[in-house]
Amino acid sequence: MTQRAQQGSAVGSNRWEWGRRSLRLVLAAVLLWTIWLGGIPALALPQGDAITDPRTLLRRALPIQDSRIWEIDESITKIEADLKYNRWSAVRGDVRQVERLLDRYADPLLAELPPEQAAAASEAIAALRQELQLISQATERKSKGKEEARAAYDRLIDDLGSLENNWVGAFPYEVPDEYADKPQLLGRAEVELNTTAGRMVITLDGYSAPITAGNFADLVQRGFYDGLTFDRVEKFFLVQAGDPPGPADGYVDPATGRVRTIPMEIRVKGEVMPRYGQTFDQLGLWDVEPALPFAAEGTVAMARYPEDPNSASSQFFIFMAEPDLTPAGLNLMDGRYAVFGYVTEGTEVLRKIKLGDQILSARLISGQENLRNGA
Repeated sequence: MTQRAQQGSAVGSNRWEWGRRSLRLVLAAVLLWTIWLGGIPALALPQGDAITDPRTLLRRALPIQDSRIWEIDESITKIEADLKYNRWSAVRGDVRQVERLLDRYADPLLAELPPEQAAAASEAIAALRQELQLISQATERKSKGKEEARAAYDRLIDDLGSLENNWVGAFPYEVPDEYADKPQLLGRAEVELNTTAGRMVITLDGYSAPITAGNFADLVQRGFYDGLTFDRVEKFFLVQAGDPPGPADGYVDPATGRVRTIPMEIRVKGEVMPRYGQTFDQLGLWDVEPALPFAAEGTVAMARYPEDPNSASSQFFIFMAEPDLTPAGLNLMDGRYAVFGYVTEGTEVLRKIKLGDQILSARLISGQENLRNGA
């Protein structure tokens, strides 16, 4: 049974959240909220500058405490907005600022790392400098160089991720003992999803959602998703999969004979560990943002029963609405659904998926060493 909100009559209807009507009401509410703030949606909030790149969202969720790293990251992120709006001189100014920060911080940062990590970080810094120069040179040609500058920026972001990974230490907290029987992902992992519509890669974030990401990674390793279909496809909104054949609406644990469920798990931005068992609404958290927001096309989250935040099992959905319609902190999804990763390759495949398309295979392609299978 697909998890969605009730629609139509009670007979034969399903109870899972994320019905077409509820989602469109959510998006309508977002638009009304934007209009209420300022009259003209395009001008009311500068959402064009909001962070919508899943790679950046994942970087910002890393457990790094060094403010120098985040200062470099913030300066590099500014380049994207100026590129988007063809602010060529501003882009070159952004590049110079990043270069100044690298000149100031590179040597002391590298000196604090073990030799092997310092060598890797030094290579990443050299790659950053090269891409920065290419961006600056390309923008001298203005619109004619935009495609080249954009390609260099994409490489720059990948290099930045490689750099920042060197400052991630041990897993920063203990998952509560009451969840010791659940699979846990103590770090990051990547899942390759091969479908009849194409290939995607999902990056799982165990730093922000160790149980939710661990549950998904465990099911991938078990081959649970292989052969399952996308049984919810809401055009331009979401695709959903993970409902197994038969009467069970989730993964049946062979050790217990019952559907294995996981708790609601959402980390507040700026906090070390997630909140468990309740939505932000239930916790009375009104003015906070999650570490993993619904801000990127390709946001991956768990489906659940609307009346029970702790009923997620195996069914997941991938959100594909325009990020500008769901700005972090101003939408009705953040804090209500457990996000555990983002599509980081093959986002274009989402728009090709049709009802009945199949997951041919799902497999972990990195991060297997971070998965703990539970007590």
